[in-house]
Amino acid sequence: MSTHEETIIKAEKRSIKGKQVSQLRRAGILPGVIYGHKIEPQAIQMDRHTVSLQMSSITPTTLVTVDVAGNKIKAFVRDRQRDVLYGVLTHLDFLAVSMTEKMRASVALDLTGEAPVLDDAIYLLNQNLNELEIECLPQDMPERVMVDVSGIKTPEDTITVADLDLGADVTILTDSSEVIVAVSYVAVEETEEVEEIEVEETFGEPEVLEKGKKLEGEEEAE
Repeated sequence: MSTHEETIIKAEKRSIKGKQVSQLRRAGILPGVIYGHKIEPQAIQMDRHTVSLQMSSITPTTLVTVDVAGNKIKAFVRDRQRDVLYGVLTHLDFLAVSMTEKMRASVALDLTGEAPVLDDAIYLLNQNLNELEIECLPQDMPERVMVDVSGIKTPEDTITVADLDLGADVTILTDSSEVIVAVSYVAVEETEEVEEIEVEETFGEPEVLEKGKKLEGEEEAE
């Protein structure tokens, strides 16, 4: 299970709203909003370059601290908006949470390690489950769950949700019988051999008609 260190996002209260927000973006300022547990929705703004670097390592289940002019709020990044052409961040939504109330979330499953079964080139691994539904306190929320495949030694070996151990503080809601990783065969294309058939030439040499020679039975033209 992957844990996280405290990530602090510096922000300020934002007074500019509506169409004028585009002026902030041109100035390198990233607009956002924070809402949720015991706070009224609040418009905020951040340094786009700094926050963009931070967002590269933040998942939807990474607990962050949004520091709004000294007021530190625990939150998750609920939504990220990007420019469709350039891919740069244009807006962030933060969900403030209570540190004493459990919450549900979907956590990404990432494979790690090397499966001995793959030493044979005819096998490959299939990841059938990419997310895990869990419930826990915000501070116990994993950023992602690492699934070690080094124990898969034969084609019959699998990893199911029941094989995961996230500790006593995290409750797994996904069905324990769900298969996360299984082994399958590499698809091999069967090529049909095309037999070359020798075609016996039955045609004789073509007759070449001399210029002015009449075909057999052809009458003289009057």
